[in-house]
Amino acid sequence: MTAIAFLIGVIVLVLGLAVSIALHEVGHLLPAKLFGVRVGQYMIGFGPTLWSKRIGETEYGLKVLPLGGFISMAGMYPPAPEDAKPGTKRSRFFATMVQDARDANAETLIAADDRVFYKLPVYKRIIVMLGGPIMNLVLAVVLFTIALSGIGIQQGTTTVASVSQCVIPASEGRTDCTSSDPVAPAAAAGIQPGDRFVSIDGTPVSTFAEAAAIIQRSPGQQLSVVIDRDGAQRTVDFTPATTDRAVTDANGRPVVDASGATEYQTVGFAGISPQSALVRQPIGTSLAATGQYIGSVAQIVSQFPVRIYDVAVDTLSGQPRDANSPMSVVGAGRLAGDIAAVDAPILDRVQTMITLLGGLNIALFVFNLIPLLPLDGGHVVVALWDGIKRQIARLRGKVARPVDATKLVPVTFVVVILLVATGGVLFLADIFNPVQLL
Repeated sequence: MTAIAFLIGVIVLVLGLAVSIALHEVGHLLPAKLFGVRVGQYMIGFGPTLWSKRIGETEYGLKVLPLGGFISMAGMYPPAPEDAKPGTKRSRFFATMVQDARDANAETLIAADDRVFYKLPVYKRIIVMLGGPIMNLVLAVVLFTIALSGIGIQQGTTTVASVSQCVIPASEGRTDCTSSDPVAPAAAAGIQPGDRFVSIDGTPVSTFAEAAAIIQRSPGQQLSVVIDRDGAQRTVDFTPATTDRAVTDANGRPVVDASGATEYQTVGFAGISPQSALVRQPIGTSLAATGQYIGSVAQIVSQFPVRIYDVAVDTLSGQPRDANSPMSVVGAGRLAGDIAAVDAPILDRVQTMITLLGGLNIALFVFNLIPLLPLDGGHVVVALWDGIKRQIARLRGKVARPVDATKLVPVTFVVVILLVATGGVLFLADIFNPVQLL
């Protein structure tokens, strides 16, 4: 059963990624057609074509390798200048690549047809190129909204799950009560599992975090607590005991001092544990989550060479990988399988899977904005440079020749080689040293 659940998780991830890629290309396709550009192909995947159908002037299809997609627009680049010179023997390899790009571009051009991409105003070219990443951004917000506001996240509620019988300082590192341990305040006050906290010391509480915050900041102070038991409200009083608790950082990890010892802080303690439940979040939570994901992914991208090096070192040395290290499609699929197979309520697994797909769309959004060809950000830079060049020429009373982006094909080639190499490193790492999150 676990193997079947794992396989289902992988299939859901692959299908979700395929839909994300398809919608990314729709983000390019719609504005291109809206602006009158002739689009010859809309393809999901690379390599040989598995299926295609022509609708109007556009061929829609699926290819063998579902690792991306593309649309083929007429006149992506301007025609090659008539005075273009062949490369020298030393640069013949790159010159051939440039010429091949020009020949492929020329095949999309039709005489006296102005429905070409390079003739669009700069702002329209930028809209077409940003349409894909923005589609992924919108999809991420939708997915986060479903996961956080439609399903909710696991949170401690105000309903009591269990009551501790004694007070044990965290620094003692034990869990069993002894005869010398003082009775826990909640147990002494008669609080029972199933009771629901309504208010503490006159302050209404709706989450366990709110209740815990009041208790922890009130050691030695008597609190009046209103609880709901079987539909009837009653008031009990208890005085939080003074105890110590390990200091944690924003990620919930213990903070240690210079000597490596765990740091502790004095807090109030009542001795209650909450029931957990999926709690729906406000609609705006998805926007905050989107911003956090963008920041995290942007940080990874900005440190990409270092991150890839660390992944390679960890894999070769057998060290566990950083939970925030980049992953390939294999790693994402493996993680999706683990999520589907984990022993947890089905709704929790669905929520986590949707969140994972939202995170992948944020990764597609940020990655495609990198200002290097062949990524969308690279095409935006070319369009901006063309606009700047035209403005400078206009100020000088001249007409600028369109920017010939085919000259950047060697740079594109290098970028593709680097992407393939890093993809290979991540592919092997995700097989032999996968990220362990669960």
